[in-house]
Amino acid sequence: MNINTDLVNLIVTVVFSFLVGLEVKTYRIQFHGDSAKYFFGSARTFTFVGLIGYIFYKIDIIMYLAILIGLTLLYALFYYQKLLNHKQSILLYLVMLIVYSLGPLSVKFPIWMISLIFVLVVFVLNAKKSIHKITTDFNPYEFEILSKMLLLSAVILPLLPNKDVIPYIPISPFKIWLAVVVVSGISYGGYIAQKYFFPHKGYFLTGIIGGIYSSTATTVVLSRKAKKTGRNPVIEGAIIVATSIMYIRLIVVAAIFNFEIAKSIALPFAIFSLIGIVVSLFFLYSKKNRDESHDIIDANPLELGTAFIFAALFIVMMLLTQYITNEFGSMGLKIFSFIAGFTDIDPFVLSLLTGKFSVSFKEIVVAVMVAAGSNNLLKATYALWFGGWRNTLKSALWVALLGVFTITWALML
Repeated sequence: MNINTDLVNLIVTVVFSFLVGLEVKTYRIQFHGDSAKYFFGSARTFTFVGLIGYIFYKIDIIMYLAILIGLTLLYALFYYQKLLNHKQSILLYLVMLIVYSLGPLSVKFPIWMISLIFVLVVFVLNAKKSIHKITTDFNPYEFEILSKMLLLSAVILPLLPNKDVIPYIPISPFKIWLAVVVVSGISYGGYIAQKYFFPHKGYFLTGIIGGIYSSTATTVVLSRKAKKTGRNPVIEGAIIVATSIMYIRLIVVAAIFNFEIAKSIALPFAIFSLIGIVVSLFFLYSKKNRDESHDIIDANPLELGTAFIFAALFIVMMLLTQYITNEFGSMGLKIFSFIAGFTDIDPFVLSLLTGKFSVSFKEIVVAVMVAAGSNNLLKATYALWFGGWRNTLKSALWVALLGVFTITWALML
């Protein structure tokens, strides 16, 4: 049996208008108590607003707009009374506009569109405290940095040529900047999660999220904390888990730029990550476990200066890799990858993932693994240097062992 489309659209409009009205009522009770006089309409009012919007949209668009103007003037009178009582929010008017548009939306779009809008309305209304906390706690300077990065990503990136136009560099400007955007975006996501969504949640969570942001920086911060507080198994576990997450991060980055290499490193990196996570859990559930508040890594990875430095390092690493592979072959690449691991490995790994070199596919996979392994040796050194032998020796040994296993697996290839 075929159901009339207009009837379906009418029912959808009325149902979702009523549901939004109920949600507004819940919002009023939850956040404003008995302040009903400052609220515009009830569930029935919103139902009628949605119904009227549908009816007059079907009759004539001019009448639809005229009714909208009338509702706006009516709300203006209500809002004037609110101003007299020092109330300034126009939230309910905005919700009413959404409800008034449900009729046309039901006609022009599939039902999933209205469902999604309803879910967003519910989410935004109930997230009042969370949104307020974010807007008050979030550093305005970081909004500025994020906006600049989005501008460069959305405006500059599409304008860059996707051809090899720079002499001696076997990659296009588009791919160079795309690498910067992807790595910076992953790092920034971990940084925001750590600083604003999971603050003061314990050292172990710092290690997990910090591994997404920068396992090296996380190791330094946690090691310094261990030196201040004394030996803490949870901090040692956090140092190990940060390196474990680094393996997963490298798999994700590789999958974005070179899926074949990602498949080749997925098994060993997943094994090393799992070993590290299991070991870190032993430290976490140690009987001597102590967990307290922790320092946040307070270095924004999305600053433009950092992004441009990363791009420059990316180009330098690609030029060096190309020169070394041409002059010294696979052995030279292995030695260079080991040395590169004692720096920021992201530019080097990305140069391997995106460049065209005179070495085999397997040798590139080996170089990625060797760099990751030697970077673990660097972090083990940092853990001992910044944390002290008595406080971070065990975690440093495990991180170093993961590095040795990684390099050994690579050389066995």
